[in-house]
Amino acid sequence: MKLNWIGGVLFAAALAIPASAQISVYIGHPPPRVRYEPRGPVPGPGYAWVNGYWSPQGGRYEWVPGRWDHPPYQGARWVRPGYRHHQQGWQLREGHWDRDEHGRRR
Repeated sequence: MKLNWIGGVLFAAALAIPASAQISVYIGHPPPRVRYEPRGPVPGPGYAWVNGYWSPQGGRYEWVPGRWDHPPYQGARWVRPGYRHHQQGWQLREGHWDRDEHGRRR
């Protein structure tokens, strides 16, 4: 019985570890300028605009268009993606939903 329990715990841990891993992709040149995208009409109440961005794809950049999306929880705001320059090249910082701190910085 103990052996089954230990095996189950180890199996669950093995599944959880890769989920928290982050892969960093670096590109030697900066992304192109952000494209202007006209926003279509808001599809309904509660939607927020998620900006388009340049995504690294196989050593080049590919445009991911902006979209209307529902925030995952009340008070969430979209933090747009951006790039940071490192010695290895340019790295994408993924966009994400964050709590609206009403202008306060953490």
